[in-house]
Amino acid sequence: MKMATITPTAVRRNGKIDPEKQQAQIEQINRLRKDRNALILAHNYQIGPIQDLADFVGDSLALSQQAAKAPNNLIIFCGVHFMAESAAIFSPEKTVLIPDLKAGCSLAASIDGAEIRRLKAQHPGAVVVSYVNTTAEVKAESDYCCTSSNAVRMVESIPADKEIIFVPDMFLGDWVARKTGRKLHIYAGECHVHAHAKPQDINDKLAANPDAEFLVHPECGCTSSVIHHMETGKISQEAGQ
Repeated sequence: MKMATITPTAVRRNGKIDPEKQQAQIEQINRLRKDRNALILAHNYQIGPIQDLADFVGDSLALSQQAAKAPNNLIIFCGVHFMAESAAIFSPEKTVLIPDLKAGCSLAASIDGAEIRRLKAQHPGAVVVSYVNTTAEVKAESDYCCTSSNAVRMVESIPADKEIIFVPDMFLGDWVARKTGRKLHIYAGECHVHAHAKPQDINDKLAANPDAEFLVHPECGCTSSVIHHMETGKISQEAGQ
């Protein structure tokens, strides 16, 4: 697995973007992209100018899959560390660069390989299902790696007599347990950004926009409230708190 870091040129002056330097940097990036036959990937959490520069924008798994299909041998992944690791797993023969090796994810950082081994020793014979937002080390210790969209189907496919350890997102784990009716050993990890979404936030938004379509990621801290909303047609302020 080849990974390295690159250091961008500063484009700020007195705390503000310097348009001339920014344009010069964009031109330099485009030159290097062509000269090095590089593919630039940007996670959809990146700021607009980075997304505008990228060849592809999307979630981490889709971008890793795109990197594997692309003919480019050099991949620039504008995202956090585990995302670049995933791209390197999908494309072991390619070089993956990440602008900052310290760019991390609080969810991925909440668990490591040693903790997975401890959980497996505590529950011998259990099947380990890890969310894709984990490090390569954690994935290597897992039996299955899921996404938020296929986690329910994956758990349902595991024999009913098997214990399941679900890591590391406790909100997604709670969602999956409720949807499948399975008892899961859920690790108490979370993304600090997703955790900030509270039931009251949803209530307030729906009250202010009663005709709006409601979409939510199952890793958000309001998932219990969301399930209640789906079942009853309205949000309960108490649910999930």
